[in-house]
Amino acid sequence: MSVKILSVDKDSPAEKMQILPKETLVAINGNQIDDVLDYRFYETSKNLSILLTDQHGNPRTVSVRKGEYDSIGLEFETYLMDEQHSCRNKCIFCFIDQLPKGMRSTLYFKDDDSRLSFLFGNYITMTNMSEHDVDRIIKMHISPVNISVHTTNPELRVKMMGNRFAGESLKILYRLASAGIKINTQLVICKGINDGEELRRSLTDLGRLYPAVQSIAAVPVGLTRFREGLYPLESFDKASAEKAVQILEEFGDRFTAEFGERICYAADEFYLKAERPVPPAEFYGDFDQLENGVGLMANLKQEFESALEDFQAPAKARHVTLITGTSVYNFLNSLLDELRIKCNNLTCNVIPIINNYFGNTINVTGLITGTDIIQQLSGKELGDELIVPAVMLRREEDIFLDDTSLEDLSRALNVKVTVSPNDGFELLNTVVGSDVIV
Repeated sequence: MSVKILSVDKDSPAEKMQILPKETLVAINGNQIDDVLDYRFYETSKNLSILLTDQHGNPRTVSVRKGEYDSIGLEFETYLMDEQHSCRNKCIFCFIDQLPKGMRSTLYFKDDDSRLSFLFGNYITMTNMSEHDVDRIIKMHISPVNISVHTTNPELRVKMMGNRFAGESLKILYRLASAGIKINTQLVICKGINDGEELRRSLTDLGRLYPAVQSIAAVPVGLTRFREGLYPLESFDKASAEKAVQILEEFGDRFTAEFGERICYAADEFYLKAERPVPPAEFYGDFDQLENGVGLMANLKQEFESALEDFQAPAKARHVTLITGTSVYNFLNSLLDELRIKCNNLTCNVIPIINNYFGNTINVTGLITGTDIIQQLSGKELGDELIVPAVMLRREEDIFLDDTSLEDLSRALNVKVTVSPNDGFELLNTVVGSDVIV
C-alpha cells in the first residue's frame, strides 16, 4: 500500500526538493511505506531516497538530505495515513456495548490498533495483529506496547473476549517479550470470572515475563445500567474487592522481593470499593499506570501537598465549586482541608455528582456527563467559578461524553467554567485562581 500526500510544509526538505501535494509516497530507502509507523521510522535517516508516483502512476525518485530525526515535511489525510483498525472482539465486559443509544457515532467505534498503542498509549488485545504487525514492532523495537491481557488462560480469554483467536493471540505477548519489547499490561477483572485463582495464574504468568513486562494494572469491571441482553456480570462489593486487593498486594510484595520492583498494582477504584486507604506515593514507583487509574490519588496528593509547601495565600477573597465523582469525594474534600486552613478567605465547595446517566454503579470522575452536572447543580450557589476536572472531558476536546460542551455548561449554570488538569500543582492554582506557586 502507498499513501497520498495531502500537503507539504513550507520551507521543509520536501518543499525544497519540489515534492508535491497529491503525489503518492511509495517507499523511503527501498522500504515500502504503508502508514505512519513506517513513515516516522524510515524518515529519521539523514540521506533519503524517496520513491513517488504522480496522479497518473508515473514514478520518480527524489533524494533528500536533512538533519537526523528532522521531519521530511509531508502531511497526509489522516494521522495514521490509513484507516484506523477496529476491534474484532465481543468482550463480555466491553464498556462501549453498555453505552445508551443516541450518542455521537464516534463513541461507538471500538479501536484495537497497535499503532495507537505506540502513538497515544492505547491498549490493544493483539487479536487483529498480523505477522507483519508483529515483525514490524520487533524490527523497529517499538516500546512500550500496551496490551489488554485480562487473563493468561487461553480458554478463558476466548470466553471473556468472544473471539476464538483470543487464546492463540497470547503467543504474540510471549514473542514480543522474548524480543525485548517493553510491555505494559492491564487486566479488567470480572467478579467470579478472572479473579481469585485465575487472577493468581495471570499474575504468575506475567511475572515470568519480567523485565519485558514492566507493569501490570488490575481494574474492576465497570457496569452501566444499559446491560440488557449482555453477559450477566456483577459489580465488586467490599468483600470481593478486598480479596482482589489482597491478591494483588501479595504478588506485588513477591515481585518487589524478587525483582526490586512491585510492577503489579490494583487500580485506585479497587481500594475505594474495598474501603481501604490508597497506598502512599512511594508504593507506586514511577507511576507507570496512571492512565489506568493506578496511583492517581496518591500522585495527586503528593503533588498537591508539595505545592502547598511554597504556597502564599492571595489577598483577594474567592468562592469556587469543584465537582467530582462520588467515589473520590471524601478524598478530594479532605485534600482541600489544609488549603482552606492556610487560605481563610477561600470558600471551596466540593460537590459529588451522582452518575444517573450511566447508572449509580458508575462512580468514577471520568465518566460524569454534562447532563448530570447541569441537572444536579441547577439553582445552586456555585460562587465565582465552577472547576471541572479535565478527566471528565474527551481527549483533546472541550466536550463531555454526552456531547455537552463547556460553553453549554457555563450557559446553563450561569457561571464561569474552568478546567483543572489532573495535576496537584495545577489543581491548587486553579482553586485559588492565581499563579503564586513557585
